[in-house]
Amino acid sequence: MGRGQTMGKRKKQKSHLPLRLNILFFIIFLLFSGLILQLGVVQILFGMEAQEELDRTERVTSATPVPRGKIYDRNGELVVDNEAEFAITYTPKKHVQPEDNLEIAEKLVEYIDMDTDSVTERNKKDYWIIKNKEKAYDRLTDEEKELNDTEQYYVMLENITEDELNSFEDEELEAMAIKRELDQAYELTPHFIQYENMTKEEYAIIAENLHELPGINVTTNWEREFLHGSTFANYIGRITTQKQGIPQTDEQFFLARNYSRNDRVGRSGLEKEYEAYLKGNKEVREHITDSSGTVVDSKVIREGQRGKDLILSVDMELQKRLDQIVQEEVKEAVDEHPRENRWFRHAVAVLMNPKTGEVLSISGQEYDPSEDGEDQFSDVSHRALYDTYLPGSTIKGATVLAGLDSGVIRPGEVIVDRPIKIKNSPRKGSWMPLGPVNDIEAIKRSSNVYMFFIAMRMGGENNYQEGKGITYNGEAYTEMRNYFQQFGLGAKTGIDFPYEEKMPANPPEGPGDAGEFQDMAIGQYENYTAMQLVQYISTIANDGYRMKPTLVKQIHDSSNRDQLGPVYKVNEPTVLNKIEMDDSYLERVQRGMRQVFQESGGTGYNYFNDADYDPAGKTGTAEAYYWDNENQVLHTDVMNYNLVGYAPYDDPEVAFAVIAPYMGTSDHPVHHNIGRRALDTYFDLKESRLNGEEESSDSEEENDEENDDEE
Repeated sequence: MGRGQTMGKRKKQKSHLPLRLNILFFIIFLLFSGLILQLGVVQILFGMEAQEELDRTERVTSATPVPRGKIYDRNGELVVDNEAEFAITYTPKKHVQPEDNLEIAEKLVEYIDMDTDSVTERNKKDYWIIKNKEKAYDRLTDEEKELNDTEQYYVMLENITEDELNSFEDEELEAMAIKRELDQAYELTPHFIQYENMTKEEYAIIAENLHELPGINVTTNWEREFLHGSTFANYIGRITTQKQGIPQTDEQFFLARNYSRNDRVGRSGLEKEYEAYLKGNKEVREHITDSSGTVVDSKVIREGQRGKDLILSVDMELQKRLDQIVQEEVKEAVDEHPRENRWFRHAVAVLMNPKTGEVLSISGQEYDPSEDGEDQFSDVSHRALYDTYLPGSTIKGATVLAGLDSGVIRPGEVIVDRPIKIKNSPRKGSWMPLGPVNDIEAIKRSSNVYMFFIAMRMGGENNYQEGKGITYNGEAYTEMRNYFQQFGLGAKTGIDFPYEEKMPANPPEGPGDAGEFQDMAIGQYENYTAMQLVQYISTIANDGYRMKPTLVKQIHDSSNRDQLGPVYKVNEPTVLNKIEMDDSYLERVQRGMRQVFQESGGTGYNYFNDADYDPAGKTGTAEAYYWDNENQVLHTDVMNYNLVGYAPYDDPEVAFAVIAPYMGTSDHPVHHNIGRRALDTYFDLKESRLNGEEESSDSEEENDEENDDEE
């Protein structure tokens, strides 16, 4: 074969390669053209629908509650803790239907025993319709079938018979109860199913079968645990249940602060007052849901943080002992004089640091004697803020200061204490004619007449004549009340608590009764709370500085350890006002109050003269009345026995107020006994702590019994 033939064959073979490549490229071109055409068809024909489908995918956040902050007393003793409990939660997907919840409920019945007491007739009817949709629909008349869905449903409910409602098995009733709980959950928000005392075994079984229970999870819930029982529980307050959730009256307030409707919140007391601190920061999750509302992805975007801890101003050991003292004294007064004291059932006492306003203890105990010997006591300490009482002579310090500052009496001015008579008013006097007394002696010996003259002069009468008529205008009342309110009498105390009793009614604008104005000067006209009285005496003890009462000293950040975290906030002592008068006037009243307890002739001398902590104070007896609701009778033969005081006189660290209302006899001086024992307990407890050997309440009771034997 020649060279030319060989080359010719090579050229012929080489010419086939571009043809194959062209065919391949052409095929690829056709494929790409088809793909582009298909994309065009999808875009043109189905683009809008596809976009809507994509738009249905949402990012939604949910928040899971965390344990509330703990509460400690002023000495760091734990008062309120969180007790962990096994729990079941349900987090429904978006657009969940009743049938979905029923399906889950019927599966849960296999693992838990649910109380069926909460199942209502409506729950039964709803269940029956879900199970018998076609049957329920077939019962509708042709006209009823023309109604809208809601109206049809109500007709279906009415068509269910009593026999059908009574035909359910126990397991079905349990499923209804569970579904009732599931229905209360909000989409993508964990809801605790109200199932108490869940065992470890039940917890484990449900955990193993979560794949069959969409939205169900096992977790830990927390209940408030009061480590001191009912002691101070009235002031700690309560939180709502998950079923109650946020109060409807405050719904917008809480929802604006990222609460869920089924969140548990403080509903009373300090739990309510400090809700913003105790609630903590929820764990926040972001959920991505598809068009059916099913969660396709979930992640934590903020870790949860337990609520902040509160440090109370209250001393729990002192609180327990004060409760015991009040119980014992009330019981003894009623048992020894059952007929005379038949309307007397409770007493109230408050202890406070006059320099800082820190409330050290609040007690209110009501005694209910029983025939079988089982004495019953109720904690009514809320009466210290909620109930008002006639204070009697305890407020005479404010009256004397009003007289001195207004200039109607001079320091040391002597007035003869004798019965006085104003026209159209009964004769008025002191508990006995006291003769000549000055301002200090008027406090020491509790002169009513001295206070009457202050009132008359403030009302414009400077020339008293027996039997002469006197008329006061509203300005006199206003002036006296303004002085009283500087001490907190008839004013809001400012305590960090959701509620305290309102101020008294407005004074008369026109001429008033002279006798009533004189009664006001001796504490027989306006009622005050025990908290107002202790603020009043604290203001005198604190050289005229009125302090805001506080129940919480500090707020601490939460800690993962069994100890307090860093200080977050301190409730610093707050001065509400300074008495606007010469300090020497306050000194005179303080001297008078010291003589009340420490000098012969003082109305509290017999009960405090041997105290080594240098006390001062003022007694008070008010003519009161008691409405017998059972017999619809007003009893006017009762008295309020009151006492206020503080110690030590030259450097006060504790002030107190005691109110024993509606007593029929003073043969058992409840107010004096409670006041003396309260101060003794405070200083004994202080000394024992300084010595490092705190006594128990039992040993305190034994010491009291020994002292009684010696007396």
